[in-house]
Amino acid sequence: MSPPDLPAPPPPEAPELCPLGLDGVLVRFAQRFGPAANRAALDLAAGLTADPLPGQTEVASALVSVAVRFDRGTTSRAAILAALRNRLARPAPPQARAPQRLWQIPAAFGGAHGPQLAELARILGRPEAALRDEICATPLQVLAIGFAPGQPYLGLLPDAWDLPRQTALTPQVPAGAIVTAIRQLVLFANASPTGWRWLAQTAFRPFQPQGAVPLPLAAGDALRFVPVPGAEMEALLRAGDPMGGARLESAP
Repeated sequence: MSPPDLPAPPPPEAPELCPLGLDGVLVRFAQRFGPAANRAALDLAAGLTADPLPGQTEVASALVSVAVRFDRGTTSRAAILAALRNRLARPAPPQARAPQRLWQIPAAFGGAHGPQLAELARILGRPEAALRDEICATPLQVLAIGFAPGQPYLGLLPDAWDLPRQTALTPQVPAGAIVTAIRQLVLFANASPTGWRWLAQTAFRPFQPQGAVPLPLAAGDALRFVPVPGAEMEALLRAGDPMGGARLESAP
């Protein structure tokens, strides 16, 4: 299955270049999340990773911004700012537009593995199975990694999923829980309280500190959840494999 083609227009706002500590610059494409600003952040981060600026030491994208660190011994903030402005004036390379990797991750929805799916079905006036099928049919993308090591923000779900966070916290969801709010999904790296509704469970661990690749997912990856029965999920959880049955495919 090929990752989705996700073309996006340039964001309407000119990016801001803000100081970030003694050795960093934050490139911010918008004040609030939007698909165009996220696409611009992913494009810039991909470009800087493939072709670093002179003196660049680190690049990391968030939902609508990119942090760039530099070595003060080999370059200056003024030089980095000038290089960033020059890079931002270029069009994004075509290969940055489409995800290069597609993850297929088994997930069990509802019941003990997603106890708030029933509540969400009542709110939306739709059957639980229809919500599960819509999530699994939606071509998701890793919008950003954040909040905890390796933890992905995924999106975007259809407009009907533009629901606010809960007014109170769920005391704890387990590692591997899939939660939703504001048209996004998060796959929790660790057990955590959350204000997002818990819909499903995976055995996949987005943070694998003992693995050869501690952070398997990367911003810009495509991802689909594959529905499995609760018994199959229990077997995956008992097996203890941090990949949890996930498969990684390359774009054609």
